Amino acid sequence: MHVDETRLTDDLIAMVGIPSVNTFGNADPMVPVEEDMALYFERRLHELGLQVDSQVVEDGRRNVWGRLKGQGNGPTILLAGHFDTVGVAGYDNPFKSFVQEGNVYGRGSCDMKAGLAAYLEVIRLLQLSKEPLLGDVIVAGIVDEEHAMVGSAHFGENGPAVDYAIVAEPSSLRISPAHKGQVCLSITTTGASVHSSMPELGINAIYHMNALITALQIYANELSVREPHPLCGNPSFSIGVISGGQNVSSVPDQCEIIVDRRTVPGETYDNVIQELTAILESVANDIPDFNYALSEPTLNVPPLSTDQTSPLFISLHKAVTDVLGQEPEVVPFPGSTDAPNFAVPAVICGAGALAQCHSLNEYVPVSEMVSAVKIYVTAIQNLQKI
Repeated sequence: MHVDETRLTDDLIAMVGIPSVNTFGNADPMVPVEEDMALYFERRLHELGLQVDSQVVEDGRRNVWGRLKGQGNGPTILLAGHFDTVGVAGYDNPFKSFVQEGNVYGRGSCDMKAGLAAYLEVIRLLQLSKEPLLGDVIVAGIVDEEHAMVGSAHFGENGPAVDYAIVAEPSSLRISPAHKGQVCLSITTTGASVHSSMPELGINAIYHMNALITALQIYANELSVREPHPLCGNPSFSIGVISGGQNVSSVPDQCEIIVDRRTVPGETYDNVIQELTAILESVANDIPDFNYALSEPTLNVPPLSTDQTSPLFISLHKAVTDVLGQEPEVVPFPGSTDAPNFAVPAVICGAGALAQCHSLNEYVPVSEMVSAVKIYVTAIQNLQKI
């Protein structure tokens, strides 16, 4: 199998040169942040002769995909990656991509435009292959992974039907069939504001929040000693932001915290809300005039858990073994990803190290990109035989 390294790196350099920085909900640009990437990817899919389609997710932001048709008697396999990147503050020339000492540099090179470039080469090799393609292969570029993952949620609900998904998040070519989920939301306590010289006449929302935080610390400690998931370990809870009060001379009538709850396979969003509500009600029973509000989630990503007996896992495991000549590491992916939103068995495996993601000197090894292409092609061909 001959991977065209020049074509592969040229595609990646071109994509890194297209800014697609997620605004994280802090701006409403006239042109959607991923649109230039969507247009480039769309054009490359057309040039490969695929059936190309797209859907607007929100505010003009489009998921784009191409379909390589098989013979109609095999599984449909999704190769998914995201268009957006994190920000570039403090990054010198983030979109000036180049190859140096076997690495491609620039914002998004590792996370995860390398995966998108690899997918294009996968399609070319499948088209050249003499092995019949029984099922379809769909290559998709997804919006908004770095923020709320609305792109993958929309694709899972409204996109084309698929049977399996490979997501090329950077894993140093290790296989990740599982990762924790993530629920982010805010909790607000409300009181009554009065002049701080007469605090007994008011209700101090910060004091009430303090009581709640004490209870939430106990909750976090309890999560840390629950029976761990075999791959993902323990669930966790963290308070990341706190704000309250208007000025030092007034009793605060509001205090807000923003919390992060990491779930493990087997836990659901409903489980999390039930646990938090029980804690809030317990505090309310102990404190007169304790009033609170629990927001809707700003992020609700379910955990990923793909069984290692799945044909997808077996096919990918064999492919990594064959391409790299050694047994692959099977590890949980540290962060949350688009993968569970596709609502099919999904596995994460991609070029590049997670340590490079979001850094100010982002890069991906070309050698790992080449290996990733071979792994994806081999895994797809393996799936045709199961």
